[in-house]
Amino acid sequence: MTRREVELLAIGAGPSNLGLAAALEELAPDLADNTLIIDRNPTIEWQSGLLLPWAKSQVSFLKDLVTLRNPRSRFTFLNFLKSTGRLDDFINLGNQSPYRLEISAYLNWVAESLARVRVELGQTCVSIDPVRSATGTLTGWVTRLADGSSIASRYLVIATGRDPNIPPVLAGLPPNRVIHSTRYRPGIAGLQRQLPYRLALIGSSQSAAEVFRALRTDLPDSDVAWVMRSIGPTADPSSKFTNELYYPSYVDEFFDTPATGRALIRQELYKTNYSCMTPAMLQSLYTDFYRDRLNHRYDRRLITMTEVTAAREDNGEVVLELTDRKSGAVSELRRDMVFLGTGFNWQPPKLVQGLADAIGLDRVEVTRGYRLQIDEPTEAACYLQGINEATHGIGDSLLSVLAHRAKDITLDVLAHRAAMQDGTGVRATAHGANTLEQIAGR
Repeated sequence: MTRREVELLAIGAGPSNLGLAAALEELAPDLADNTLIIDRNPTIEWQSGLLLPWAKSQVSFLKDLVTLRNPRSRFTFLNFLKSTGRLDDFINLGNQSPYRLEISAYLNWVAESLARVRVELGQTCVSIDPVRSATGTLTGWVTRLADGSSIASRYLVIATGRDPNIPPVLAGLPPNRVIHSTRYRPGIAGLQRQLPYRLALIGSSQSAAEVFRALRTDLPDSDVAWVMRSIGPTADPSSKFTNELYYPSYVDEFFDTPATGRALIRQELYKTNYSCMTPAMLQSLYTDFYRDRLNHRYDRRLITMTEVTAAREDNGEVVLELTDRKSGAVSELRRDMVFLGTGFNWQPPKLVQGLADAIGLDRVEVTRGYRLQIDEPTEAACYLQGINEATHGIGDSLLSVLAHRAKDITLDVLAHRAAMQDGTGVRATAHGANTLEQIAGR
């Protein structure tokens, strides 16, 4: 089978690696010429499972792939609007938060606008193996694809996102009965709109709220029971003060904080990003419930303070065991389908964990420059994007820090290459060598 070689292989053509591609083209054009991005999907779409016509981004358009790093970049969202003839309309709308469809179109435009970095779609990564020299030194990676071909690289950047969180209690249900929010659109496409399905929705996040709202249109005659552990849907409690902890400039302070302090900060900020929704979404939901009551429709309802404690399939039905957290009372809920707005798994993605196991790492940790810590001399390096909240702060999985992170990784790769060229070698430490200035000042 075919085996190709590149200097840098980036897995995942989402915002993180497209932001990296823009940074490489502007800061390291020679490296960009030998960089390849692959993605398993046939098209570039942002949050494709919930790419709904009314869904909006929750952050400013200025937090695009490049603006916070380089406002003069040709890859800005504003340049996308200008290039596609929509700048006047966007300005006239008077809203800083674009529709999700616009962000998705912007990402595709960036991919098509790249002059040096190549992007290949429909390429599914099956596994990654380390490559070692005769003396045992790690020298690179071989990424194996589903078509049997492989790609060798010295540098690897993984930005595939976290794996969807399927609660263990539901793991035994047939996959066609459980639809996570990341698969909402393809999952709903296989259902007949006119049928009165009995549906359960589990979770209390923004994604759960979006699924609940979408079901009103997509399956309008269905009975929907929305089950959540909390006392009810709540709005994001963030403020301009807490939003400062999402700044790229806060990453250094968070990284240098002891682990116990980091955990405390994450606990304090949890509800600003998880198990909550935007005030606008909350108002929309309550308005919909109000109108349902006005029209004497009670088949779309909330079941709060309730835990799903068991699940099974019985004669073509999904049977959920519900335990009331207030009283301990147990009841059954029989449904045709279960939708999940349960977010993502906190553990490293399977692809990353498989790579760590292949190297022999006890745990997955990265340097300040997002380089996987490998406790041995190495001529290769691997970088992880979007899964480092424990060390880099709550903004790590969001657009907020993406542009600066792309610069950090680019400079760290250049520093590593410089160390290889002068023969000093590199071992990844907690802070790593993050700038060319650090290399020059050795």
